Amino acid sequence: MIPLSLREIAQVTGGHVHPDTAEVRDLRVTGPVVTDSREVGPGGLYVARRGENADGHDYLAAAAAAGAVAALTNRVVDELPCVVVEEDPARISGRPDRPPYDAVTRAFAALAREVHDRCDAAGGLRTVAITGSSGKTSTKDLMAQVLEELGPTLSPEASYNSEVGVPLTVCRLTDRTAYLVAEMGASGRGHIAHLTQIAPPLVSVVLNVGTAHLGEFGSREAIAEAKSELVAALRPGGLAVLNADDPAVARMEGIARSVGARVMTVGRADHAQLRASEVRLDERGRASFLLHPPRGGTGADPAQPLPVSLRLVGEQHVGNALSVAAVAHEWGMSWSAVVEALGRAVPRSPGRMQVTDRPDGVTVINDAYNANPDSMRVALQTLAAMRRSSGRLVVALGGMLELGDASEAEHAGIGTLAAELGIDHLVAVGDLAAAAATAYLAAGGVAATTVADRHEARTVLEGMLTADDVVLLKSSRDSGLRLLGDELAAGEG
Repeated sequence: MIPLSLREIAQVTGGHVHPDTAEVRDLRVTGPVVTDSREVGPGGLYVARRGENADGHDYLAAAAAAGAVAALTNRVVDELPCVVVEEDPARISGRPDRPPYDAVTRAFAALAREVHDRCDAAGGLRTVAITGSSGKTSTKDLMAQVLEELGPTLSPEASYNSEVGVPLTVCRLTDRTAYLVAEMGASGRGHIAHLTQIAPPLVSVVLNVGTAHLGEFGSREAIAEAKSELVAALRPGGLAVLNADDPAVARMEGIARSVGARVMTVGRADHAQLRASEVRLDERGRASFLLHPPRGGTGADPAQPLPVSLRLVGEQHVGNALSVAAVAHEWGMSWSAVVEALGRAVPRSPGRMQVTDRPDGVTVINDAYNANPDSMRVALQTLAAMRRSSGRLVVALGGMLELGDASEAEHAGIGTLAAELGIDHLVAVGDLAAAAATAYLAAGGVAATTVADRHEARTVLEGMLTADDVVLLKSSRDSGLRLLGDELAAGEG
């Protein structure tokens, strides 16, 4: 955190200091900025947000005991010196294209933007923002590892991609940070636009437009419009890295041109400027491919195909790697250095194609941190590529959330694909996933089991898995299969 006084925080957030004394106004925040009182450290600022299930103001005493010097609040409190931002009902009702965030959330955004701007002024901070219906977290992990070879890089913890997660990340910036990787998600119109006001990007990366949050947005076109806010936020001369294989993303080139930004298209399509060909998966599901730099490379950085071998599991990482390569080269890394850095990168976030080989010969793939129809299909295709000469392919599928009226059809489509790929046993966990089991059997699947929850699924799986079996756990996070994946990987029956 860039040290700031409460006076300065009040100025940038539009709040007032309490108690309003010279001593308190000059108090400086030198520690972490947090929204969880359990994460407070000495010299820190506690942001007292109201969540769905709790009011952060109830934990001010705990924050003070943990070493916080002040809090950001929406009312005067006595437990800590505070910067108070008053609630404005008119701002909450707002316009339909502006999310109805409360005063503390808006103030937190303003504080983070101040931190971002001070770091930028101090050393020319370079910010890349990533969005997409799937693959954001894996791509930011890969992006961070490659950019770290250029200089000090900050990236989000876990999936910090919301109106809370982005400012938490930005407030961790220091005057040494050269590169900021920002992950930006949306569940409504205006969300990404809000996030780009916190961390304005020099480069915007749009991975894909799928059907995640379809129930909230209503249509894939609405999802594309929300994702395009990341491109519209670019300043003149900025760079949009767009997936040429996704028509909804490719159409965002027009938006980029309209704001004076440049465009780099990536993908497998012949017309992609940065292209991958000869994609293969090895027996561990890791991708390799030829990277074709944009035409026109000369001298020490020729535009010749370069072989890339990833240590990440899943074919989806080919597109992710191309996007990372485009950004790294934009900021000065040679194509050969990019290829080497991509090959060194390892998985960082749990629950995303996390492969564990148990001592009994069973391989567990835990990809149950989150799920949508697109990521489900990719995970199943990766599982199919990992078949051994003996043993079976088993998948435990939980429900995909937020699909609205398309839910049953999307789950059924996943079941049909599992049968077509030759998956040997499908375990459907919970009511939403039941349609997948029915469709799997109807399409010629070998065996399916439907269970109520992850506890029943664990009993079924541990009773059937034997040496050389490969089992995939895939679901939305709230379905709980990520925990089952951890248990199976540890060999807990």
